[in-house]
Amino acid sequence: MDGRNSTFETINQLFPQKTLYFCEMNRQVLIYYPLLSTILIFLFIGSLVYGAVSIPVDSVMDILLGKNIEKIAWQNIVLQSRLPQAFTALFAGSSLAISGLLLQTLFRNPLAGPSILGISDGANLGVAAVMLYFGGSLSQITDWPINGYLAVILAAFLGACVILGIIIYFSSKVKNNVMLLIIGIMIGYLVSSFISILNYYSSADRVHAFVMWGLGNFSGVSLEQLPFFGCCTLFGLLFAILLIKPLNALLLGELYAANLGIKIKRTRILILLCTGVLTATTTAFCGPISFIGLAVPHIARLMLGTSNHKMLVPVTILSGACVALLCNMLMVIPGSNNILPLNAVTPMLGAPVIIYVIINRKNIQYFN
Repeated sequence: MDGRNSTFETINQLFPQKTLYFCEMNRQVLIYYPLLSTILIFLFIGSLVYGAVSIPVDSVMDILLGKNIEKIAWQNIVLQSRLPQAFTALFAGSSLAISGLLLQTLFRNPLAGPSILGISDGANLGVAAVMLYFGGSLSQITDWPINGYLAVILAAFLGACVILGIIIYFSSKVKNNVMLLIIGIMIGYLVSSFISILNYYSSADRVHAFVMWGLGNFSGVSLEQLPFFGCCTLFGLLFAILLIKPLNALLLGELYAANLGIKIKRTRILILLCTGVLTATTTAFCGPISFIGLAVPHIARLMLGTSNHKMLVPVTILSGACVALLCNMLMVIPGSNNILPLNAVTPMLGAPVIIYVIINRKNIQYFN
């Protein structure tokens, strides 16, 4: 026992900063993981209980446990609306948050987000083409009767994937991340111009429908669609977790990362592919959602005080889910049946975080 203590003391003397770092890391893990998990559970339950229709907590628990209750309408509201909506918010918030973290690390830019590369704009263009040009149906160009919300989801996913393919192509041609970021922004502007043209020549009712989709919502995933949506997002999140080691290497700079054996070109493509899948899936089902992907990584960094992705990735995933569930609850105006658009709520939480980061950028250590 004395030998072990003396060995540990020797390590402390030789590597005092390293020992302090691991102690701090363990302390943060013990604090933030249980704390965020507890908050996540409470917010999830709150999303099932709180809404335009008041349902008691005990009735919600009885419905989830499969017990029969007198009011069948409550059962339909909880199982067909609030439960898939809560899971959708959980998955979408985690997906957008981790996408923002990956892009901020890749481009070493604290203002990078899922919409910065034009992937969300690609989904917008696909939906605009269906709603504004084809009248909400793809039956004109396919042999299958693809109409309504299925056509919107398919068009959004295809539009996002097309832009993702273009970005990946340019990533193989352009070595500079800043130039790739500028190309992504220009592609976004180009796509937005096409959407403006479609808006200009479309009827008022089609433009209104497209604008309503652009406000974003977590209620677009039905109970039947939830397994597919969940599998796609869980695949992307697992993909992001596997990228922790190269992400930490990129914090040292591309030259040092290459010396550590990281293949920069392949890593860049994998990061873009991961963020593309997560952003495309979320935008296709929920519409374009602002600020969650941009602000949540900063919240995680401010809590941890580090950019080590071994801690940052899990905390960002949990924080993104918590913020999305909170936004889902804030959409309901207390004391009324009115519901706010999602993109009217997310800036209320995200914009103050970004303003704080910009003002205190000299005091906040990023990418270290």
